[in-house]
Amino acid sequence: MPKLGRLATIAVVVVSLLVALAVVEFTRLHGDEEERSGLAAFYEQPADALDGPPGSVIKSESLIGTPAAANAWRIMYRTTDVHGSPAVATGVVISPADPAPERGRTVLAWGHPTTGAAENCAPSRGFDPFLDIEGLRFLLDRGYTVVATDYVGMGTPGPDSYLVGLTAAHAVLDSVRAARTIEDAHAGSSVILWGHSQGGQAVLFSAENAPAYAPELDIVAVAAAAPAADLTALMRTHLNDISGVTIGSYAFTAYATVYSDTAGARLDDILTPKAQSIVPEMNQLCLIKNMSELHRMGEPLVGDFTSHDPTVTPPWSDLLAQNSAGSRPFAAPLYIAQGRDDELVVPADTDAFVARERQLGITVTYEQIPGATHATVAYLAIPTLLSWLDKIGH
Repeated sequence: MPKLGRLATIAVVVVSLLVALAVVEFTRLHGDEEERSGLAAFYEQPADALDGPPGSVIKSESLIGTPAAANAWRIMYRTTDVHGSPAVATGVVISPADPAPERGRTVLAWGHPTTGAAENCAPSRGFDPFLDIEGLRFLLDRGYTVVATDYVGMGTPGPDSYLVGLTAAHAVLDSVRAARTIEDAHAGSSVILWGHSQGGQAVLFSAENAPAYAPELDIVAVAAAAPAADLTALMRTHLNDISGVTIGSYAFTAYATVYSDTAGARLDDILTPKAQSIVPEMNQLCLIKNMSELHRMGEPLVGDFTSHDPTVTPPWSDLLAQNSAGSRPFAAPLYIAQGRDDELVVPADTDAFVARERQLGITVTYEQIPGATHATVAYLAIPTLLSWLDKIGH
């Protein structure tokens, strides 16, 4: 074939692929737009919302604007909080459209990074509820059914769960149980846990507590990118900067709400009067889309945020330790990715956490990624993560 003919053929193929991609994306985004009209109604809890076992589905709906070659559902399901009390959570389930293996699909439970603490900050309420599931396309292509919880207290009313390890773990594990009740998701009992930042803490706690809480699930692999694993170290690193104010506005509020009766946690015992006046408003703002506003509000609090050092002052020091991962071993292999340019979860803290996990007898694959920041580490980790999962064979 003459050179010009080959080039013309290649050009036709490329244009055809681009047109096909544009059609798929248009269909997905058009579906997302159609779904907005009834969105608020879905998150309203029925009268019997708390009446049922953890992991049971309260309601679900098929989604229109799905990733290519996949089916998806928005779900509301039952779970429990750190105190064992019933709670409600929401999320999404995404499953490949092609035939599933006879044993069912491996379920990959995704733990999202910090998006905020208010109900409307839930990823499943976003215009594209799949957008920030890091690696989703590749995970679907490998045949996984993916479930992504919003955590408790986001999406629909419930107790605040920001960096409350057990509540987050229950929400993750019960999301898998919920996915398994959706017939067309073909979800099996083998489970991979994958999370970033706040989601790293959630999946680590899930792995540690799965044998007692959800023994029917087989946790075959655990992966976390820049996990918020050691909260004492995280808070110590950022005690006097804007990250500490932003994270603290969410975390201290959650702990004062969740542990007020059991641990006597009160905001007026840890935050300055100035911080107490501003933090409630900060808690209503979602992180990414309101970052500049959160920083505008929080900057005046830098150096005047806490009245005592929470890393050494009870009950806050105890609560930070209690909600830090790494207190018990688990059988599944662990993959940790850490950006060497991460200024939020700093490399030294993750280095120390990995060393502790290895001391517990956990098999850890630790990837340190030069140039990766907190925002980019999970995406840059995808190639190695996928290779690691392929070797595990689930």
